[in-house]
Amino acid sequence: MSVFAAIREACADVAEQARFVRIDEAGFEAWVDGLESETERERPAVVDPAHEKTADPGARLAYVVTLDAINFGSGWFPELTKREGKSGYFTVAGGLADHFEKHGHWNAVALRRLDADTCAEVFGQQGNAGARELMELFARALQDLGAWLASQHGGSFTKAVESAGGSAERLVAMLAEMPLYRDVARYAGFDVPLYKRGQITASDLASAFDGEGPGRFDDLDALTIFADNLVPHVLRFDGVLEYDAGLLSRIERHELLAPGSPEEVEIRAVALHAVERAVALLRSRGVEASARSLDTKLWMRGQRPEIKAHPRHRARCAFY
Repeated sequence: MSVFAAIREACADVAEQARFVRIDEAGFEAWVDGLESETERERPAVVDPAHEKTADPGARLAYVVTLDAINFGSGWFPELTKREGKSGYFTVAGGLADHFEKHGHWNAVALRRLDADTCAEVFGQQGNAGARELMELFARALQDLGAWLASQHGGSFTKAVESAGGSAERLVAMLAEMPLYRDVARYAGFDVPLYKRGQITASDLASAFDGEGPGRFDDLDALTIFADNLVPHVLRFDGVLEYDAGLLSRIERHELLAPGSPEEVEIRAVALHAVERAVALLRSRGVEASARSLDTKLWMRGQRPEIKAHPRHRARCAFY
């Protein structure tokens, strides 16, 4: 079975058995009807740094791949020292962009030499004990990236992406050779792959290069959503998902969920399945739709203050 098919099948199975998260059918229908009636694409509230069209294509490629290697840590974000007016993700993305602009991007050798202290300096977390564990994970992820580039792709970001042969699915499988990309949970006796960071790497490259060169993938419409903690939160806010009262109370108390716990897996998997159902329903009505486009819409909607004002689930892991 293909990677993407395995993701979809497993998430459908989770949704069928879920005890803590369910799709509200009335809310789902109303939400899909609203999507169908939209005539304009929502303007991005912010510009994702991963999609910036910097002048040097090689540096742009290195930035996207490096950023998505550390595109996780939302469970620690409340502890981060953030840039003024910026979220955790934009703090990390901005720190990396500034460092690359001043010093150039890290090559495979430099990546393998990184440590937590260097990460703390680059991302503005010096002296922040609450962010130390995340900086150690960042260092590990970046060291893994450097070793993977050196051992598998001659130290070249370009060769690594070219090796995928224009297949996002192949790129996801290749990235999963690195341990911190193996976003697979165990639920009710079966594996639930989600591969958020692997999938978003292909999507970000496509956006950064307008679908050309290292951004050309022939199967982008086969991507699922990039299951994190924001997209499910928006779906709950919009009445698509309903959480068990006890789970919702824990989230509202800012209690961390254990990564791989049934509650945490259900939040991500049922959200993914809900979007898959929405895509299928929209297409049956003759509306062009993909999980990737809906993920973008949901993520952008999640930047709104009225949505950010409500707590979302947090789990400390290397997957989102």
